[in-house]
Amino acid sequence: AAIPKDLFESEVFGYAPGAFSGARKEGSVGKIEVAHQGTLFLDEVGDLPLQAQAKLLRVLEEKRLFRLGSSQPRDVNFRLVAATNRDLKAMIAAGTFREDLYYRINSMKLRLPALHERREDIPLLVRFFLDHMGAGETACAEEAMNVLMEYPWPGNVRELIHALERACLAAGEGDLILPGHLPTQMRVAV
Repeated sequence: AAIPKDLFESEVFGYAPGAFSGARKEGSVGKIEVAHQGTLFLDEVGDLPLQAQAKLLRVLEEKRLFRLGSSQPRDVNFRLVAATNRDLKAMIAAGTFREDLYYRINSMKLRLPALHERREDIPLLVRFFLDHMGAGETACAEEAMNVLMEYPWPGNVRELIHALERACLAAGEGDLILPGHLPTQMRVAV
């Protein structure tokens, strides 16, 4: 989803030398080739343009790809893990997601409940993200944790990460995160 639609194919499938103006003269390896013999994670697969969906389906079926602007096939073997927060079945009905691709990538489905459905994970996630941010000495005061536990989390885990980054900056390194260090909308919502 972070890759602009006009660059998506060149980033994911790669491109041959001279495939388009501005292309590197030696061409470029795409993310799929980089994932050869490994795993490719496509986040927000529901945002793929229809043309890219068709091309991805072909790669998954044939286990080979053609770089943009090339007629030479390249064999690839990778595991695909895809994620989305969209209702792909509704998108199929609306004609914005390919049904055949849905069934190809839906061999094993995991549903991760929203953060507001698993509040008991919040203290563990707070500690994990603080450690990951390099704020290992920083702790969350009980009052601040209560705010985090009561907040409805419309932005899910990404919003929690952002709130902790902001709180760490406001609190200072190694200090205690207090409710006042959390974003205003969180303190007002609870």
